[in-house]
Amino acid sequence: MGKIIGIDLGTTNSLVAIVESGIPLVLADGQGRRLTPSVVRVSAAGETVVGWEAKRGRVAHPETTVTSIKRFIGRRGDEVDSTAAASVYTIRSEGRGPVAVPLHGRDWSPEELSAEILKALRTIAAEGMIDRPEAAVITVPAYFNDAQRNATRNAGELAGLRVERIINEPTAAALAYGLGSLKEKSKVAVYDFGGGTFDLSILELNEGVFQVLATCGNTRLGGDDIDHVVIEHLAEQISQGGGPSAATEPAIWARVAEAAEEAKARLSTENEVAISLPFLASEFSFEYTLTREQLESLAKPIVVRTREYCLKALADAGLASGDLDQVILVGGQTRMPLVREFASEVFGCGDSGPKLNTSQNPDDAIAIGAAIQAGILSGDYSGMLLLDVTPLSLGIETFGGLMNVIIPRNTTIPVKRGEVFTTVADYQKEVLIHVLQGEREKATDNWSLGRFTLGFEPQPKGVAKVGVQFEIDADGILNVLARDIKTGNEKVVEMASAVEVDDAEVQQMIEESVEHAFDDIEERRWIEAKLRAEQTKAATRKGLQSFGGELADDQRGAIEAALAVVESLLAKLGRDEAVTAAEFKEANGTLDEATQPLAELMMDRVMAEMLKKRGVLPG
Repeated sequence: MGKIIGIDLGTTNSLVAIVESGIPLVLADGQGRRLTPSVVRVSAAGETVVGWEAKRGRVAHPETTVTSIKRFIGRRGDEVDSTAAASVYTIRSEGRGPVAVPLHGRDWSPEELSAEILKALRTIAAEGMIDRPEAAVITVPAYFNDAQRNATRNAGELAGLRVERIINEPTAAALAYGLGSLKEKSKVAVYDFGGGTFDLSILELNEGVFQVLATCGNTRLGGDDIDHVVIEHLAEQISQGGGPSAATEPAIWARVAEAAEEAKARLSTENEVAISLPFLASEFSFEYTLTREQLESLAKPIVVRTREYCLKALADAGLASGDLDQVILVGGQTRMPLVREFASEVFGCGDSGPKLNTSQNPDDAIAIGAAIQAGILSGDYSGMLLLDVTPLSLGIETFGGLMNVIIPRNTTIPVKRGEVFTTVADYQKEVLIHVLQGEREKATDNWSLGRFTLGFEPQPKGVAKVGVQFEIDADGILNVLARDIKTGNEKVVEMASAVEVDDAEVQQMIEESVEHAFDDIEERRWIEAKLRAEQTKAATRKGLQSFGGELADDQRGAIEAALAVVESLLAKLGRDEAVTAAEFKEANGTLDEATQPLAELMMDRVMAEMLKKRGVLPG
């Protein structure tokens, strides 16, 4: 049997993973991103755009951009509340008939839209594997009924995949957490709070196999609901400030939704977030600060709703919380401090209660588990030997002097992870790989493990792709591979042990990272905002030179005005004058808004050229 991939087909984000040399790992796309937004946009020509590109285009095309389609897969019209999607696209649901999403005169089924997401994941896997994937293990919530499971299987087949197995998400999570090493008859609760669904499952380990004792959940309860109450809160603030009604303006609703989602994610690690939405109307811009306290006040009624499912699952299993050995957290929403505190309280986690296990990345866990199951089926997986963990994060220096983490602190070894980077200057002949270890944001504040260069074919900036892979073996030795993806030219360098670090030095590094956390984060924001300003300035100038003459005078004028502000801030830096990250962010946001017509014009031209090459349009 050939290689089988593992897929977490999520409501908000999806992932694909494989087992390589006995090690399960999540595959990244060409930009080094492991998460693929479960978002599909359908153009007027009937072509689909999936993932990050579709999510970015939601503001411009809100009514033809589909999110959270997993909530509707395998369901009938009388089972669906068409308002449950918390979105602006239309759901057609009548009686016992199938659910459909009408887009540009055609009805799309949830299976067809899910298949587009699966195709994107299959493409990511094909780029990261030697053999093209033809089979998959796909995960579903434990309480999915037969119709929903069959619909998920059909979506996989529509994507050109042979679906070897549909497995429950909590079982996959247990595999990912390595819970097979627990003592016999151990009992584990899997608290899975994702973007669109919640479920609580109780598992028991019997002769190396996890048996689901009970499961309870809600296919219409998840992080999307928290997004929705935050959107409504922001929309109310906009209305009270004299702004337009987001509820009746799809484009405004999409912009507010994007801001709400970003703010919610950031408030898992920050205490407050400044939200800026310039030019929501011709003479109205929105500025607002959302605090973690406000977010938790809005989110708490939704989070509290998970309690009844937790208690019912325990009752169905005939257990009390004290009978559990562990509670593991799965799903991106469990990053939220409020959710972790609530789960700990519900199950009485602590000295006398079960352990709250947060050792795995909650986004990756289900995909990793699916890959382990796929590896078992294909004979590629015989168990993982957990010998040690990385005491400090490992990464490389990126443009601007920042550290990009590739292997986070406390990752179990052996491990192999990588990302793809690109060049920042035209026609570079080589790139410097500076390997770092530490917890600080700036490269200079971390430890240098070594440097080496990789030569490659000169290309315009942003075109060349360099893959960097870190592999730590069972002995803790770090091997770093850099590869020119176009030519295959590569270099592998063995570094010092990534594990044998003096405990006192590790403690000092961690203490310094905590002490300087706010300053480091602000420094990173400033550098990233400055770099973005420089990149946006260059791209806008190039776009205006090529297509500026096709824009309306007011559109071109708005771009020139916004561009002048960005250029003036960069000029200040050249004169050693102070510019804040907030100033750069505001200027970048205004320029992004102004260049939307230019971006759409450029995209139309690119699409037209593609269609000409395919013979769809005359040359």
